[in-house]
Amino acid sequence: MDGLREILTRKLQAIWDRRWIAIIASWVVCAAGWSGVMMIPNQYEASARLYVDADAVLTPLLKGVSLDTAGAGELDVLQRTLLSRPNLENLISKTDLELTLTGPTDKERLVQKLALDIHVIPQTRNLFTISYRNESPKLALDVVQNILTTFLESRVGNNRSDLENAQNFISSQIDNYERQLRDAERKRADFRTKYIDLLPSDGGGVSRYETAQAQVRQLRGVLEDARNREAALERELASTPALLQSDTGGAVGGGGGGGNRELAEAERHLAELRLKYTDEYPDVVAQKRIVDGLRSGSLVSSAPQGAAPQQRIVQTPQGRGVSNPLYEQLKVRVVENQAAIASIERQVGDADRERARLEEIARGAPGLAAEYANINRDYDVIRKNYDELLARREQMRIATAADTEANKVKVQIVDPPQRPRTPVAPKRILLLSVVLAAGLIAGIVLVLMLDEVDTSFQSVDELRVLGLPVVGGISIISVAVPIWRRLVTAGSVLTAVLLLCAIYGGLVYRLVQAGVA
Repeated sequence: MDGLREILTRKLQAIWDRRWIAIIASWVVCAAGWSGVMMIPNQYEASARLYVDADAVLTPLLKGVSLDTAGAGELDVLQRTLLSRPNLENLISKTDLELTLTGPTDKERLVQKLALDIHVIPQTRNLFTISYRNESPKLALDVVQNILTTFLESRVGNNRSDLENAQNFISSQIDNYERQLRDAERKRADFRTKYIDLLPSDGGGVSRYETAQAQVRQLRGVLEDARNREAALERELASTPALLQSDTGGAVGGGGGGGNRELAEAERHLAELRLKYTDEYPDVVAQKRIVDGLRSGSLVSSAPQGAAPQQRIVQTPQGRGVSNPLYEQLKVRVVENQAAIASIERQVGDADRERARLEEIARGAPGLAAEYANINRDYDVIRKNYDELLARREQMRIATAADTEANKVKVQIVDPPQRPRTPVAPKRILLLSVVLAAGLIAGIVLVLMLDEVDTSFQSVDELRVLGLPVVGGISIISVAVPIWRRLVTAGSVLTAVLLLCAIYGGLVYRLVQAGVA
């Protein structure tokens, strides 16, 4: 701690010993710096604020119907197109900037400088500022005003030009896809006409070939059922007697024992039929009539339509007999079933021939389903693209109408550019303060650097460090320097510093009075 205090004391003593060097250095730095600050030319800034937004009523109505060309991309369009080289060259020709040009190199330099100096700053989503700085307030105003004019003109022109280019492109693509669609439809129709029997219907149904196969299987099943039914009828016909006979030689159903056996047999057969069929079934009705005839001893000579056939009484070696209605009915059913079988066999033959014809066509065109699927896929892709292009063309028409016939995008100049009256740069007061601080620091740093290169000894202790015997030292006796002289010296130093600060204050006051910050 004592060492640090000793070093600090020595540095302060060195500064005081070379105080006039420090003051002169501070004055030189401040004078040069302040002169440079006052010679910096003023920079005037002109700015304007634009508000770009979509129409509050029209845009929601057109949402999803037309293309969205509203203000979301206006700032991007402004930055990409407004600061392009043609626009900047046009801006130079319309303002006094052209007077500063002396050759092609100057124009190139000015174009690059304008691209950096013109600022487009977004403040909100729909509000942004255009600003430019120049030494001439009139020139700054002219540049910003021409930028606004160029933006308003180019926005409408670019939108219309882009829409027209897009419409022309979409129309050409629609014509191209329309030709492709016609070719695809013709190819698809020719293919279907040639292989209509093997292809499914447009509704996603089965093909004629599949229908023929299913019909053959169905008819064969029906034929099998009919043949099984014929076999069953033949067996039942074989087990059914053709005549109902009487052993006594009298009337059928008389009081003999044979009549009772026949009645019992008829009742047993009726019971079996009732187990299989309802009472309205023709066989059951016919059997009931036989049972009723046997019970009453007389047989009905005729039957209603749909009942058992007419009974006949015949004479046999064993005695008188009557024809069995059930047998007659079974014979009729056998004949009808045989006719149905013949009809079904004819239908099966026709279906087999049709299926064979379609199989022959199918064998002659392998990969038919894959080829048709490829044709349909190509057709669907072309059709989808064609429909999308038609929808886009309608959107373009509505968007064009919205941009040309309606004010879809609202562009409003919130703050028009004004001719600046006070400069915005440089910040002279700040720079003067920095120069003052730099001058004072420069004086102190210079003194400290001189002290570092000084090879003299400031104290007896520094001599003792060398290892030489030191008898003693003579210090300045304070009474040797009069008090008034020390006060004059301190007052002179303070006066020099205060005078430097007074000059700084006068410069600041002058700038404040002039309205320059």
